Amino acid sequence: MTLQRLARPLTLVLLSAVVLYPLVWMLGSSFKSPSEVLNNVAVLPEEWTPSNYTDGWSNFDVSFGRFFLNSALVAGLTVVANCISCLLAAYAFARLKFRLRGFWFAIMIGTLLLPGHVLIVPQFVMFKTFGWVGGDWPYAPLIVPQLLATEAFFVFLMVQFMRGVPRDLDEAATIDGCSPYGVFRHVILPLSRPALVSTAIFSFIWTWNDFFRQLVYLSDLEKYTAPVALTLFIDSSGQSSVGPMFAMSVLSLAPVFLFFVAFQRMLVEGINTSGLKG
Repeated sequence: MTLQRLARPLTLVLLSAVVLYPLVWMLGSSFKSPSEVLNNVAVLPEEWTPSNYTDGWSNFDVSFGRFFLNSALVAGLTVVANCISCLLAAYAFARLKFRLRGFWFAIMIGTLLLPGHVLIVPQFVMFKTFGWVGGDWPYAPLIVPQLLATEAFFVFLMVQFMRGVPRDLDEAATIDGCSPYGVFRHVILPLSRPALVSTAIFSFIWTWNDFFRQLVYLSDLEKYTAPVALTLFIDSSGQSSVGPMFAMSVLSLAPVFLFFVAFQRMLVEGINTSGLKG
């Protein structure tokens, strides 16, 4: 009986160790010299090199802090755009009646099956035609599409949540003289806080960690985000500053980790109340 009671905690501890080991190793490697990173597989360094953080922060003509600000700008605007556009689209699918609503909802869900990399080339050509690529504001291809509710997952998340809101509240608001906009403003919007929080958290984490799309559209060093800037530590000849690179990687993970920890309870609440239970 004792072994059975200990089996589950021990299994969880072992699985946690497997998952956390790469992060712990990266943290330890951020204090190693470049030669030790390649030759010492242990977590703790034999000789501590805290200068990796100062070297990585000022390794380029532009401070790494600028890359952090760029990432924060892109992630913050993406969060706002997704929350507004996806909430409006979800309200239309969940509450309003219009022709072919089920058909368009199925089309929207079907876009989840399209790999993002398949859309990169046509999107790049379209944004190039608009003059957004290499323009005065190079973040337009990363942010403007989010204003059109292009994230089908978030629309679906909010639709599932709104379907759980009793329609009696809509009818009561309509009797009181509310238009569809009034129902949205006074009934749906205040009750959608858990779904909005979940959308904000996922949007922030996914955008902050996004590398490929930002690499495609950003070409000016001063406009680089943190994930793209990390590639600068490896030059075209294959030489790399692995110590400073790991140091900046640790700092790049900090905002995501803190953001998740701060809103973890709201994230779980939002998923549970949106009908996406496991």
